[in-house]
Amino acid sequence: MKTDIEIAQSASMLPIGEIARTLGMGADDIELYGKYKAKISEDYLQSLEDKPDGKLILVTAINPTPAGEGKTTVTVGLGEAMPKIGKNAIIALREPSMGPVMGIKGGAAGGGYAQVVPMEDINLHFTGDMHAITAANNLLSAAIDNHIHQGNELQIDARRITWKRCMDMNDRALREVVVGLGGKINGFPRQDGFNITVASEIMAILCLSTDLDDLRDRISRIVIGYNLSGEPVTAGQLKVDGAMTLLLHDALKPNLVQTLENTPCLMHGGPFANIAHGCNSIRATKAGLKLADYCITEAGFGSDLGAEKFMDIKCRAAGLSPSCVVLVATAKALKYNSGSLAADALKSENLDALKAGIVNMGKHIENMKKYGVPVVVAINRFDTDTDAELDYIKEYCADMGVKCSMCEVFAKGGDGGIDLANAVVETIESEPAEFEPLYNASLPIKEKIEIIAREIYGADGVNYTSVANSQILNLTKLGYDKIPVCMAKTQYSLSDDPHLLGRPRGFSITIREVTVSSGAGFLVALTGAVMTMPGLPRVPAANNMSIDKDGTIVGLF
Repeated sequence: MKTDIEIAQSASMLPIGEIARTLGMGADDIELYGKYKAKISEDYLQSLEDKPDGKLILVTAINPTPAGEGKTTVTVGLGEAMPKIGKNAIIALREPSMGPVMGIKGGAAGGGYAQVVPMEDINLHFTGDMHAITAANNLLSAAIDNHIHQGNELQIDARRITWKRCMDMNDRALREVVVGLGGKINGFPRQDGFNITVASEIMAILCLSTDLDDLRDRISRIVIGYNLSGEPVTAGQLKVDGAMTLLLHDALKPNLVQTLENTPCLMHGGPFANIAHGCNSIRATKAGLKLADYCITEAGFGSDLGAEKFMDIKCRAAGLSPSCVVLVATAKALKYNSGSLAADALKSENLDALKAGIVNMGKHIENMKKYGVPVVVAINRFDTDTDAELDYIKEYCADMGVKCSMCEVFAKGGDGGIDLANAVVETIESEPAEFEPLYNASLPIKEKIEIIAREIYGADGVNYTSVANSQILNLTKLGYDKIPVCMAKTQYSLSDDPHLLGRPRGFSITIREVTVSSGAGFLVALTGAVMTMPGLPRVPAANNMSIDKDGTIVGLF
């Protein structure tokens, strides 16, 4: 089989204007970024407001192996399959960060014959959204240090600045830095650091903003640190919220691209799935619901992180109501969740390991049903899967009362997702969703955390460090307690311990810190150290990338 980039480079893409026309857009409704990419104009987005909504389908996953489970690939493949059964569909995805592309994780445009194109552009500079977010983030950083240098009217406590600089590249040397060295002319020395751009609160804000005014309001509320009296200092007080909004004006517009089979795709935003909510923008999702009968989107990592945040943060903020959840699993991941097999043994048939690990999928199915949304399981099929393993998974799903589809979109594109598309449509038509968030956002901070830990993770209880207790008291005092909680924990386990696989029981989670992302509108509860600036591996993917003299990119997956 060809590599991903070879498949993408041989695709028969349509000019993006033709894709736009299939959605009812004219030439004035899009802003071209070359032949195959465009942004949707602000006027056109506003014209959609009175149109009825289609059905929202969320694609999520079980707890993955380190290699992932192909969630984006299944999302794209399902979008390609829908037209084959006569359904009008659009996809709404996150856009990739360049750091992981150059590192080890790879891109975020799907794989095999279920990809979004132009894949090279998407995984590199795309339409410049990441650069705009980086610029806005770093303008705020520059304003903080300049304010202190120019007399510090706001009495910012340099020891309690929480805002970091950012860049869209993996660079571990920038995790902890000292700025302001070199004498009086260069400001006051202080400890600082860098996040990768997708971990910036600006990214989360962009994805949760409904329009330009909402974007500016959220930016103005960003807490950059505290003054000498312990009160929060905001971007609005530094008077740079207007300029930051200006830098993000174009980035706020959703991007329009297409799949290998010319299904429209809105690809916009990509916040970290740990310290933020891991979903594409509200604007793209809401536009997708107006433009097609079925809008298919995804949420980062397993359902215990991605789907929980999609339901409790994004849907709450946007008034969204999903009609179906597609839960992606693989036979390899189910065996991995037994905790008894090494990575090199996952390709061999092992029914005992499958039976021990499949309880992980069972818990994820139960969790999604708690939101009142029906579930369809998509088994992302590999050529190493055996009939005995697949038959057991089907029987397990039947016992759980959910449809199960063998999905082969990686190898077959939309044709490999027809069964899944039929299962999803049948489920939506026969099982109307009755969506409700898991908790009331006005509950006390600890109560919200404990509901998530008990209901989604299956924990017996929650422990808090003295630091977390102190932060919760202070955040409550400052009035930041009536907003949703964004849990930051490992994606490899339902617990906060990546080594507890399957369906752990009899455990507690530990909350180490609680911080506020006031502009985004949520609290972040950290269960452990979250790496917000990744490093490159020993042999980065970048080592294999180049471009030849005729402009052909090589080595990009």
